[in-house]
Amino acid sequence: MTTTRDALEQLRSALAGVLAFDAAGGCSDDELLATMGALEAVGRVVDAHRAAYAGEVAERSRVELGDQRLSTRHGCRSAAELVERVTQVSGVEARRRVALGSATRAGVGFTGEPLEPPYPLVAAALAGGELGADAAGTIIRELDRTRPVADPASFAAAEQALVTEATGRGDGAPVRCTADELRVQAQAWSIFLDQDGPEPDDERAMRRRGFRLGRARDGLIPVAGDLMPEVAAKLTRLFDAHLSPRSGGGFMTDQERADIARNGETRTADQQRHDVLAAVIDTAARSGEHPSIGGAAPTVLVSVRASDLETGRGVAHADGVEVPISLRAARHMMCTGGTQKVVFDDDGRIITLGSPERCFTPHQRRAITLRDGGCLIPGCSVPAAWCEIHHVIPDAHGGPTHPDNGVLLCWFHHRTIDTSGWGIRMHHGVPHIRPPAWLDPGGGWRPITKSPTRLADQRERREPDRAA
Repeated sequence: MTTTRDALEQLRSALAGVLAFDAAGGCSDDELLATMGALEAVGRVVDAHRAAYAGEVAERSRVELGDQRLSTRHGCRSAAELVERVTQVSGVEARRRVALGSATRAGVGFTGEPLEPPYPLVAAALAGGELGADAAGTIIRELDRTRPVADPASFAAAEQALVTEATGRGDGAPVRCTADELRVQAQAWSIFLDQDGPEPDDERAMRRRGFRLGRARDGLIPVAGDLMPEVAAKLTRLFDAHLSPRSGGGFMTDQERADIARNGETRTADQQRHDVLAAVIDTAARSGEHPSIGGAAPTVLVSVRASDLETGRGVAHADGVEVPISLRAARHMMCTGGTQKVVFDDDGRIITLGSPERCFTPHQRRAITLRDGGCLIPGCSVPAAWCEIHHVIPDAHGGPTHPDNGVLLCWFHHRTIDTSGWGIRMHHGVPHIRPPAWLDPGGGWRPITKSPTRLADQRERREPDRAA
């Protein structure tokens, strides 16, 4: 007996025999476009069944099934992960298939009666190969936001109109819409359907709120989402507080402060907001007011080979993100959070596990905070609570983890201290700063503090001089 799997394998073999991978190069212009359209028609049928099977996997992996969930029985956390494992597609594609399959899958009622899919017209066009998965997903994604509030008759009319546009059926839609054109129309329908929705604005906003991290792209992790207005207001005020112009360090002249204001800030507004957010995250992680992980404050584990650190070539890896981080970023995090040496043998067995090293204690941090008062770079307004502690003499060069070798720097200035031109040294336990050459070509070392009490002491020492 021939199974569905056997039939699909025969179909795959037949297609491989008909189509050579490099056949497109030998086609005429008309043949090229006609064959591409025919291939897409075959692909639509395949995509429809891919979504249907993914939807069935989701149905058998419902949360209420508990340990009998199909995904759980196969060691996966969700239906999407199971689809991803079986098909080797990306997580994004697996979730797209599950969503599409679930929205176009016919259900069964409590008494066994058949129930039509949530999107019956999309399901019919998808099953018939008339509608592609991209277009079907666009319709569902845009209209799904309005389902709780839309009038059922208007909702059905919107689905009908969009399917007609996407398939090129009817007098009003003689040409198929592209997925991008369809998205614009679906968004217009979504606005129409929800314009008088009964749900209060606040409740609708609560339902739509969210924040997500995207997939790595060009060495960066994109973020997207929607904030509640009051949350956005608080975040905006945080940015305003730390990005507004302020006067610089105590030793600077008015001319030097003017130079900082005119030339010193090279970051864009977006980059500055990023750095403020980085400081907020670090401060929250060490505050002790958030849930711990494994009995410790939330800590990012960064792994890097000792040989790569020595040669300066290679990359490091941080848990939680797929994209590798630079050795420069790894050294920055080591300077802030310390290191622990782990030695493996050739088979991968752990043979040496050292103790965590180079971590400033909370008592040391409090002492350094009282001495420095904030980020020591003149013109920087980041407060002490948001700063990191920088080892002035690196551990590799024999620098101790001691207040006499630690100073407060904000995330940005700590990250760029090796390339910015600012110099920092300790003189009898007191931080000294040397400005970059562009700011002060002949400048030397000067003691620096932003501590209110130390600044008051300095003023008192100057008073007798003035009186004399």
